[in-house]
Amino acid sequence: MAVRLQHEPLDAVAEVAALTRGRTDIGAIVTFTGICRGSEDGAPITALTLEHYPDMAEAEIARHIEEAERRWALLGVTVIHRYGRIAPGEEIVLVITASSHRQDAFAAAEFLMDYLKTRAPFWKQVERAGHGSWVDAKSADDQAADRWTATGHDAAAE
Repeated sequence: MAVRLQHEPLDAVAEVAALTRGRTDIGAIVTFTGICRGSEDGAPITALTLEHYPDMAEAEIARHIEEAERRWALLGVTVIHRYGRIAPGEEIVLVITASSHRQDAFAAAEFLMDYLKTRAPFWKQVERAGHGSWVDAKSADDQAADRWTATGHDAAAE
């Protein structure tokens, strides 16, 4: 498991290569890269600024990776989340899951992203035309994360 919080841009290709180097047991790699949009609800976005508590954020992300490792047969996981000012078109987050089979890798990546959107201690400010506003939690994101616990079993298996 690798968890990193960083200000610098992400390199998904290098991260996949690092995770798979010398491995012949991996049959599936799923990557998800979240990218800063240039508009939301029709309003242009100048930038996003993400703030966090480093130790708390790393521990919380690690806790959810451990949960994913309990639920699915994973052979490796990397989660890298950026912080600071991020311009439209730049990457925000990278999730990589590795397993013997695609189903586990896909389900784990989706699970991790649902939890990163709702439970990881990051605060996001959207900058528009010279002014910023803090982003409130979205009920759709909460519903996506809740589906992993609502029935007491894996929603991916349904």
